[in-house]
Amino acid sequence: MTLLNVMLMAGGDPKQGGSIQLVLMGGIILVFWFFMIRPQAQKAKEQKKFIDELQKGAKIVTNAGIHASIYRINEDGTLQIEVNPGSYLKIEKSAISMEMTVAVNKPATVTVSK
Repeated sequence: MTLLNVMLMAGGDPKQGGSIQLVLMGGIILVFWFFMIRPQAQKAKEQKKFIDELQKGAKIVTNAGIHASIYRINEDGTLQIEVNPGSYLKIEKSAISMEMTVAVNKPATVTVSK
């Protein structure tokens, strides 16, 4: 027997069974919000903050996987990115996936063999 069946049979009075079901439904909604909706909202908030704080020269990766650096930030919500020296693309700010500056500036691990 499942826990749900035991809880529903334990009531005895049909009026109490409805209140138990209501509590269980509320618990399911709470768990769904805590594990699904809340983390997604936090991730969206962090992405918006990242896009708002972009500056010229930042190394980025677009949603399409293009690695580039920001050449110019336009007033209309677009960016001009430099893919190769002298090669520029115009993209929307929302097309940026992540920043690569931290990964590029990370010191390389040097192993010395004797």
